[in-house]
Amino acid sequence: MRYTACSATTDQGPETTTKKTKTKNQTQHKTERPPTQVHNTTHSLRFPFSSSLTQKEKKRRELGFFDREREMKEGGGGGDGFVRADQIDLKSLDEQLDRHLSRAWTMEKKKEEERERGRQREEWEIDPAKLLIKGVIARGTFGTVHRGLYDGQDVAVKLLDWGEEGNRSESEVAALRAAFSQEVSVWHKLDHPNVTKFIGAVMGARDLNIQTDNGQLVIPSSVCCVVVEYLPGGALKTFLIKNRRRKLAFKVVVQLALDLARGLSYLHSKKIVHRDVKTENMLLDKSRTVKIADFGVARVEASNPSDMTGETGTLGYMAPEVLNGSPYNRKCDVYSFGICLWEIYCCDMPYPDLSFSEVTSAVVRQNLRPEIPRCCPNAFANVMRRCWDANPDRRPEMAEVVTMLEAIDTSKGGGMIPLDQPQGCFSCFRKYRGP
Repeated sequence: MRYTACSATTDQGPETTTKKTKTKNQTQHKTERPPTQVHNTTHSLRFPFSSSLTQKEKKRRELGFFDREREMKEGGGGGDGFVRADQIDLKSLDEQLDRHLSRAWTMEKKKEEERERGRQREEWEIDPAKLLIKGVIARGTFGTVHRGLYDGQDVAVKLLDWGEEGNRSESEVAALRAAFSQEVSVWHKLDHPNVTKFIGAVMGARDLNIQTDNGQLVIPSSVCCVVVEYLPGGALKTFLIKNRRRKLAFKVVVQLALDLARGLSYLHSKKIVHRDVKTENMLLDKSRTVKIADFGVARVEASNPSDMTGETGTLGYMAPEVLNGSPYNRKCDVYSFGICLWEIYCCDMPYPDLSFSEVTSAVVRQNLRPEIPRCCPNAFANVMRRCWDANPDRRPEMAEVVTMLEAIDTSKGGGMIPLDQPQGCFSCFRKYRGP
């Protein structure tokens, strides 16, 4: 089938007459007409143009399209309601669209800024303009921890990403943000020498630009920025690993344990359950004072224990009721504290040779606990056993644990004896007392 290019000029006679004439002529000369020459059809492509303003065309007029099309129609498109394609300036249309979108984006940004200024800031919210984020110093399950400065103060900045890799829906992220907003308002008021000072947080509804050493960092709206005091001593776990061979003097052991116990007792008095008590989440300041940190999964204790379920925490430190998915309360922190006591005394890891599944099964079904060294003083060993009791009701409150630890006599030694010594705690049956 052949297609004939239309002429740029048309007969202005009656339409019906023209059609009949064309049909008749085409029929008479169909066999005699020479092969059609294909001309440049650039000028023949036409687009319908309606003179009435529909809703869509009103919108196009706002974008600058409508007037341009009318100009092209009147300037060379003829009076048949078509526009010549060669007269459409696509580059000009793109520029007009870019200008329109830029104006719309600017207006929306101004409206958002006005809403932000009009919104009353929470007392725990910080000013992002005063925050400078530096390099990463730690990585965890819920985000990364950076060194930083806030209003000239040395701080640690934790970026919590609840919507990472699209694993949570917008409604789930919104629920997490709402719960976190309620709890940071409580953390902001905490003030204790054994609890890391909570400075504030940022949870903007829109992306935030935070200053860094290398420029600006754009923080997505799904990320919460938490700012706390910076502690140069590092994690308690790192300190214990460094002393794995030499062990710690008993006086140091009890002092570290007391710091942790006092911090937990304070949190529990404020109805806060940490839910991830472990030596990795305890930090040391320059004078080796222990401070509880990482409130990423902490929450205000529910009045109904059934409202607190689920495997939250770190395997090896998790209480049997948590591993079993049963309801729990603040006593899950007491169990974890008992495991930390053993770790502080031994400068070692609990259950180093067991897999995750083996630990879970043995702790819940076989009442597995770390082996207490023979050289450990009875008073200290008794605190461990009471804290990691399988029955949460038989575990002491942290205030009572503080009292028990304060009563321990450290003047006669009793620390863990290094294993490479003849009288090492696990290598003999006689009761030796370490440093």
